[in-house]
Amino acid sequence: MSYLEKARQFEFEEKAFHLGFLPTEQSNALTTGLDKEFARSTAAGIRNLQSVDRNVAVMAQKIFASAEFAQLCDAVTQTISRGGKVVFSGCGATGRLSILLEKMWRTGYPEYAGQVQSIMTGGDYALVKSVESFEDFAIFGARQVRDMQMTPSDLLVAITEGGETSSVLGTVREFTSLGGKAFLLFNNPASLLREHLDRCRQAIDNQSVTVLDLSCGPMALAGSTRMQATTSEQLIASAALEVAGARLTGKDEPGNFAEKFAKLLDILENRDTVAKLAAQIDFEAEIYARNGRVTYFADDYMLDLFTDTTERSPTFMLPGFRRIDDETMPEPWAFVRNPLLPAPEALQRALGNRKLRCLEWQSADYAEMGAPEKVIASPPEISAKELIKIPVGNEFLPGRYATGNDAAVLFYYGRAADELEKATAKEAEKFAYYRKFDGFCAPLPSSRIKVYEHLAVKLQWNTVSTGTMVKLGRVTGNWMSFVAISNKKLIDRAIRLIAELSGSDYHTACVELFKTVENAAPGTPAVRETLKRMQNH
Repeated sequence: MSYLEKARQFEFEEKAFHLGFLPTEQSNALTTGLDKEFARSTAAGIRNLQSVDRNVAVMAQKIFASAEFAQLCDAVTQTISRGGKVVFSGCGATGRLSILLEKMWRTGYPEYAGQVQSIMTGGDYALVKSVESFEDFAIFGARQVRDMQMTPSDLLVAITEGGETSSVLGTVREFTSLGGKAFLLFNNPASLLREHLDRCRQAIDNQSVTVLDLSCGPMALAGSTRMQATTSEQLIASAALEVAGARLTGKDEPGNFAEKFAKLLDILENRDTVAKLAAQIDFEAEIYARNGRVTYFADDYMLDLFTDTTERSPTFMLPGFRRIDDETMPEPWAFVRNPLLPAPEALQRALGNRKLRCLEWQSADYAEMGAPEKVIASPPEISAKELIKIPVGNEFLPGRYATGNDAAVLFYYGRAADELEKATAKEAEKFAYYRKFDGFCAPLPSSRIKVYEHLAVKLQWNTVSTGTMVKLGRVTGNWMSFVAISNKKLIDRAIRLIAELSGSDYHTACVELFKTVENAAPGTPAVRETLKRMQNH
């Protein structure tokens, strides 16, 4: 098909993925001048980004007082006490969140370790690299429910930032068809989703589904739901686990989650914390400007850094993590390693000492599910065998310090374990620069599953990665002008971005984007190239 035919097909036949009506896909009025704020000063840009997190605090106060949150806490507690398992399901950022929630539970409540699990669209491999287009297929999510051998005595907690991700809704449909009960967490008004999208209406109207509408408005970075949307979901879901854990062990129930979260924001917004974040952003931006690379070394919070670092790839069109036997793909700008263990053991430790849960599907499996022909003919390599080729441990990686401008960053919280610090310092001798980043910013509320530490790490590192990319020109206004277009939702987002920044309509932006894709070399930032060409004409 020509680019005109492809544009016409997307505009008129893929309306289920036209999501501009959703608040999470729109530009936030608070941050329309985000690029200018960072140009004024890094600290000003940080404060502009942080201002939107206050919307999460307002939403949280309402949700924690709701009957639906109380029902979620009851259901999680009852499921585990009866011997069933609670399964979190998500895709992309929410899939990585689901894996994190499982890890938090396993390390906080080892006596119930196997009773909280996770389904990540694309399996654990998608933790380190997005599996292209998997989120567009409900049948893939359904198959992962079957593979997990879920029964009606289990509980599904499905999380989708926008509320419309097909693979996640597929897990809901499949599990409830088996007679199970599900909770569905998302960040757009349920009424909007129900009105516009059939797949959402079916889930919301399902009598076996309890909805938690966590709407908190547009993201600080337009469409980047890895930010406030996932923050709110992490807060609500981890609070439910914290309540359930207290009940199961006979402890006093923790309370005032909304108040504690607001205090965490106070800490992150104080002058000292902002100065620390600004220094890290300026440091990383300078490294990348010199064509250097950054390697984070971590242990306890390796999974948290994984999440943020992986998500930079599609958000800002950066090279993703690569396998150790891949000599053609460029080195990722940022990478995460545990210097204490080889990759297989480092991955298992990051996951809370559980086995890898990857997809081992073959061509016959995809054919049975009705997958596209190209997937059947060439199934993605996303098995456990392939995942452990990502060298996230103490492997010999001379490419990480080959430019002469590369940096090692030790990340820890409160105090680095002596063994971790010694191992990192030894590795850091090979790098041009070495920094330590202490995630500790002030005493935080105690939590057996470290609710507030994990939230603090997420919020800080979202700020660091976003701020760095703004300073490097990969954000225009508050839009991701280097966003990758690897699935239908991202294609729609790119078209709307082009339309807003060029002052054109959706049709024109759609045609111009597909024209760029047809004519540009592979790896070209299609959105930025389209905008440049339109401005020149």
